[in-house]
Parts: sequence; C-alpha cells; structure tokens
Amino acid sequence: MVDFHELEREEIRTLLQEAKTIAIVGASTNPMRTSYDIMQVLIQRGYTCIPVNPLYDEVLGQKCYASLVDIPVPIDIVDIFRKVEDIPPVVEEAIAVKAKAVWMQLNLRDDVSAEKAYHAGLQVVQDRCIMVEHSLLIGKH
Repeated sequence: MVDFHELEREEIRTLLQEAKTIAIVGASTNPMRTSYDIMQVLIQRGYTCIPVNPLYDEVLGQKCYASLVDIPVPIDIVDIFRKVEDIPPVVEEAIAVKAKAVWMQLNLRDDVSAEKAYHAGLQVVQDRCIMVEHSLLIGKH
C-alpha cells in the first residue's frame, strides 16, 4: 500500500497561487501537442515556464533545457507531459533539484513515484490538467 497525500482542491489553489516557475517536462515545438498549448496558456497567465526536452533549444521563445538538473533557477512545479514509464526518472530529478511540487498531467499516474516525491517533501498532483485546474480554481486571466 502506498502512503502519500495528493493535494485537495484548496491545496491545489494555494500551490497555483504561490507558484511562479513551472518546468514543462516533455515540452514540444508542435502547436498540435497538448504541452505546447498548456505552456502557452500558463505563460499568458503570468507564470515563468521553462521547457524541458533534449530535442529542442527553444520552445515558445523560452530556452529549453535537456533535464531539470540543467535549469539554473528554483522550480516551483514540475509539470510532466511524458509516458507513465518515464515518470520515475523525472520525479528523481524533481527531488534532486528540490522542486516544490510534481504535477502529473491528465491520464498520468504513478503512485510509487508520487509516494517517493511526497516523502522527499514535494507536493503531489496526479491525473489532473494544470490548465483546467487553474481555470476552475483561479480563473482565466
């Protein structure tokens, strides 16, 4: 049995209100990809978004990094747009860089990684779209 606490709605609201920097793991230059659309919206809503993908130098005008450990600034939320089997190493990096939270996008869930992140002091959100949650809890501004 896993032992961790997934954030409730009010905790998610607080996380989104306090966060400034979001690393988008699996960011894409393809406007048809969900990660592209969500990153664009998060930037419009005032967040500093840092794309993470070893395939690109830049996404949406932002310098792209190969991994979380390459990012030179503190990260509030690590937003994961990768396959489930790719989640464990991303969570390991999120722990290593002392991110405040890991966010697994809609249809992504890894309870073992979530538990590991939680016990390392990170907040955990699974199987939720950050853009939808922001719209519901904070508004579309």
